[in-house]
Amino acid sequence: MKPTLRLILGDQLNIQHSWFKSPASAAVYLMMEVREEATYARHHIQKVIAFFVAMREFAAEIERKGFKVIYLTLDDTQNLHSLSSNIEHLLNSGTYGAFEYQLPDEYRVDRALSDLTAHLSVPTRVVDSEHFLTERDSLSRIFRGRKRYVMEHFYREVRKRYDILLEEGEPIGGKWNYDAENRNRLPDSVVPPAPLTFSRDVSEIVDVLERAKIPTIGTLSPKNFPWPVTRQEALETLEYFCKHCLLHFGTYQDAMHTAHRFLFHSRLSFSMNVKLLSPLEVIQRSIKEWQKQQRQITISQIEGFVRQIAGWREFMRAIYWSQMPEYKELNYFEHTRPLPGYFWNAKTKMNCVKHAVKQSLEEAYAHHIQRLMVTGNFTLLTGIEPAAVNEWYLGIYADALEWVQLPNTHGMSQFADGGILATKPYVSSGNYINKMSNYCSGCFYNQKARTGEKACPFNSLYWDFMRRNRARLETNPRIGMAYRTFDKLSPEEKKAIERQAAHYLETIEEL
Repeated sequence: MKPTLRLILGDQLNIQHSWFKSPASAAVYLMMEVREEATYARHHIQKVIAFFVAMREFAAEIERKGFKVIYLTLDDTQNLHSLSSNIEHLLNSGTYGAFEYQLPDEYRVDRALSDLTAHLSVPTRVVDSEHFLTERDSLSRIFRGRKRYVMEHFYREVRKRYDILLEEGEPIGGKWNYDAENRNRLPDSVVPPAPLTFSRDVSEIVDVLERAKIPTIGTLSPKNFPWPVTRQEALETLEYFCKHCLLHFGTYQDAMHTAHRFLFHSRLSFSMNVKLLSPLEVIQRSIKEWQKQQRQITISQIEGFVRQIAGWREFMRAIYWSQMPEYKELNYFEHTRPLPGYFWNAKTKMNCVKHAVKQSLEEAYAHHIQRLMVTGNFTLLTGIEPAAVNEWYLGIYADALEWVQLPNTHGMSQFADGGILATKPYVSSGNYINKMSNYCSGCFYNQKARTGEKACPFNSLYWDFMRRNRARLETNPRIGMAYRTFDKLSPEEKKAIERQAAHYLETIEEL
C-alpha cells in the first residue's frame, strides 16, 4: 500500500495533534521552507528565522519519535519554492496514494491548497488543526439573530463552553470583565522582571537567507537568537510568565515605558501562533497559578490575561474567516497617504513613535498598546493607506500571521472596516500616551500644546481627524463627547488646529 503524504505548514507545529499519537508507517510528513512564504510580505529577519528554526526543530522532534519526514530547506536543490509546486512534484512521482493537510489559518494558503487538491489525481483529505477553542464559522453561530459582532458576547460564550473562571455557570468574582482595572501607568515603585530569553546561534540560516537574497527588515544578533522555538522553550516561557509576570499583568498590560520594553507581557504569541502551545493549556496553566497565589494574584489579573486568549484571539480569527476576502480591501476613511520613512528606521522626533518603531525593528515585537495607540493611532490620524499599514504590521512582528494581524490592524487599529469589528476608531491625542507611558518626557514636542512650533503632532492631528470625519463619526455614541468638546472651542482655535494639522501632514516625513 502506498503511503499518504501529509503536509505540515510552518504554523502547524502541534505535537499534540492526533496525527502524532503514534508513528504511522503509511504516512510521510512534508515540511518546506519556500521563497513563496518568505517573501509574500517583507518580513522581519527574526520572524523568518524564528519560523525556519522552529520548523527544523519540529521536524527533528517528530523524526525522533519515529515519523518519516521530508524536509525541504530553502537551499535544497529539489525545492521548487512553492507549496503547490512541491506537493504536485512529489505526488506526480507515483510514490504516494493519498494527500492530507490540516486546515490552514490564512485565506491565501487555504485557497491555494483548495485549488491544488481540486485537480490532484490522488484522494485528498482535510483535517482540523486541533488548536483553536472555536470553529472557523463560530461567528455566525454565536451571533445568530444579532446585528453586531461584539467581542464581549463572544468571549462569554467561549468561557461558558470551556467552563473558564466560572462557578456554577457564573463568573468568579461576579464580573465577566475587569478591563476597567487593567489601564494603569507603570509607577516608579514597580519594576518588571527581566524577560526570559534564549540563546541560539542562527548564523547558518542567516547565510542561507543572504545567499537566497530574501529581502528582510529589522536587525538581529545571529549568535544570540532570543526567541523560543521549541515546545520545551515555549513551556519554559509560559512557566516564567505565570511565576513572575502574571501577578501584575492585568494592572499594567496597557502601560508603556522606555526602560521596560516587555513589562509583564507573556510574549507567548509566536509560540501559540505556530502552535507550539495550545490556547487551552496556556489558559489552564495560568489559572492554576492564580489558584495557587490567590492572595497575591487578583481576579482582575488572571481575567485580563484569559480575555486576551479566550476572547480577543479567538474573536479575531472568527472575524477574519467570516469577512475574507473582501475584508482586506475595505477602506472606510478612503485613506491614501504612504507610510512615512521613519517606520523603517525610527528616525523621528516623536519620542513615542521612535521608541515603538525602534523596539519593533530590534525585537520583532511590541505589545498591543504600542501597536494600537502609538503606531496605529498615528497612521490612522495621518490618513495612511490601510494596505500599507497592514503590510508593515504583517512583516515586522514575529507573531504576525494574517488571520490575527489583519483584523487587529485593519479593523481595530485603522477602523478601515467601518465598524465591523470595533465599536469606534481608537484614536487619541498626546494626552493618552502621556497618561500611559513616560514617552512624552524629554520629547522634542510639547505634549500639552495643540498649536505652535513644537506642539505635539498627536494633538492637532486628533482634532483634525475628528473634524474631517464628522459626517462618518458624529452619530457614534462612544465618541459623541469628543464632538461636544470640539464644539466648545472658539472659531479661532479651531482654525489654528486645522492649520497646524495641515502643516504636519504636509511635512509628515520631517516629524
